[in-house]
Amino acid sequence: MDEAFYLPTSQSGAFTSTESTGGPWDKTLQHGGPPSALLARAVETTHAAWPGTVVRMAVEILGPIPVGPVSVSSQVVRPGRSVELIEAELVAGGRPAARARAWRIRTSELDLPDSVPPGDPAPTLPAACDPVPSFAAPFLMTMEMRGVAGSWLQPGPASCWFRQRIPLVAGEEPTGLQRMMAVADCGNGLSNVLPIGEWVFINPDLTAHLERYPQGEWICLEAATAIDPGGFGLARSTLYDEIGAVARGAQSLFVSRS
Repeated sequence: MDEAFYLPTSQSGAFTSTESTGGPWDKTLQHGGPPSALLARAVETTHAAWPGTVVRMAVEILGPIPVGPVSVSSQVVRPGRSVELIEAELVAGGRPAARARAWRIRTSELDLPDSVPPGDPAPTLPAACDPVPSFAAPFLMTMEMRGVAGSWLQPGPASCWFRQRIPLVAGEEPTGLQRMMAVADCGNGLSNVLPIGEWVFINPDLTAHLERYPQGEWICLEAATAIDPGGFGLARSTLYDEIGAVARGAQSLFVSRS
């Protein structure tokens, strides 16, 4: 197993992606999870004039992202006293390969009334890990997985707990947002409704709206996919930590026979 998904180089913002970032359609191309998490890292490390929390991440995957050198940059494009918009870009293969836009909101301590309902509780975390599916992408080989309902091998809605076994960037502990964004991109694969190998259902985007900042190492993904005969679809998801729901996710899908 590789040391991490990305190895930093001597150049600021530049990394070498390892084979562990490989995706399901072509192992020489990255799964969408690691680049999305690396963009989240860029967003979170973008300087802010006040303490804040990312509340929405929208990632646009502009094309295949090869395993190899990548560089990431970010900037605040709409500053504010309480809310700001951050843009991040990942360059690979000599071209922009993915972009993200994220809203960050000033952190404050609110004395909420008792009438505010709690978030959805988390599914129970099973005691034993499941075997990794034989068709799994290299990225999934780095994950400990504990299934809750459904299955990678059984078409339809499914939910599964994930724990990342290697860092996003070598020498760093991933943040909750980074862990969550890596897992969020698995929704279309986990809840597949068409046979993998006969069909492709590739997402050109990934959006996550946070309702609470993720805590701990384990992230649960609960996903369902809908397909339109016109050649597109939507994978929608709820993400949890061990306390409860943390975000709602969505992936638009391009659908075609292999």
